[in-house]
Amino acid sequence: MNQSTQQTLQNLGWNETFAHHFAPYAEQGFSVGRITLEHKRMYRLLSEHGELLGEVTGKLRYEATGREDYPAVGDWVVISPRAAEKKATIHALLPRKSKFSRKAAGETVEEQIVAANVDTVFLVNALNNDFNIRRMERYLILAWESGASPVIVLSKADLCDDLATRLREVESVAIGVPVHVVSAERDEGLEQLAPYLGAGQTVALMGSSGVGKSTLINKLSGMDMQRVSEVREGDDRGRHTTTHRELFLLPSGALMIDTPGMRELQLWEADEGFRGAFDDIESIAQSCRFNDCQHMREPGCAVREAIADGTLEQARFDSYLKLQRELAHLARKEDAKLQAAEKDKWKKINMQMRQRKPKR
Repeated sequence: MNQSTQQTLQNLGWNETFAHHFAPYAEQGFSVGRITLEHKRMYRLLSEHGELLGEVTGKLRYEATGREDYPAVGDWVVISPRAAEKKATIHALLPRKSKFSRKAAGETVEEQIVAANVDTVFLVNALNNDFNIRRMERYLILAWESGASPVIVLSKADLCDDLATRLREVESVAIGVPVHVVSAERDEGLEQLAPYLGAGQTVALMGSSGVGKSTLINKLSGMDMQRVSEVREGDDRGRHTTTHRELFLLPSGALMIDTPGMRELQLWEADEGFRGAFDDIESIAQSCRFNDCQHMREPGCAVREAIADGTLEQARFDSYLKLQRELAHLARKEDAKLQAAEKDKWKKINMQMRQRKPKR
């Protein structure tokens, strides 16, 4: 890989870790690209050959066991470019250093990767009538689990009459997470985001519809890169302006992934993420008399004592229990899915063995 190619890839977020994983493919003459847009299993990607339209190989499709095995926006992929045609064949995905995932919509137990290889996740919440602290807890769980660093961005500050109260609410659930207040309408607070937007850094915007993600990316880019819509009257809920995930290059050299609004954010596997989002409760629980305390009626329960003396809000503890139950339910469904997949695998193996067995 020559110096010019190296610099081009570094501008897209390339680093030594990705280079190490790519080395065996480089020896075989393959190139590499980064996914900027996904649309019906066709992918737009950026590479040393410029922008290409990519499609995965039949082998990759055959070996894929679920959505998570297909490229997502932000992924680095191994390609065979056809520069003259502005096309490429995608052979493999390089290991992800981070991924923001949620459970796919519907009853199917399947992971949906919203963004991959992200350094920082901007969790955007509007300071209007749609402000929801419980929804923020969900985003924090998945952000901590993703492997990226979460940052809370409180948008539409010009619509908030009691900023101090809102900040206290946010800080009570976003333990140790940077919180920035901005107003794109008034161009206020945007300079606070500059430290996260260095050259080659990848930032993903997450939040429900109408919180101002598209407006924010337009302001940070200095141009109208994304279409914006007015929120609904009455409840300040937004319309779905952004309909797909897409990676953009900003003038600062940073890369930003815009995502559609996610009002129904169903949790995916979130062990470390859950502990990170509820570190305050987990820390209090360590002082309970019994290690297996359920925080219900056990004597010497530090959590119940914290609720009684006002150190811990009952609503936050209720949310903790609710999300814990949701993850436990998901784990049971995932386990049943894995058992069914294993049974189906051995059924196919046995069938193949019977077909190969010589007839007497």
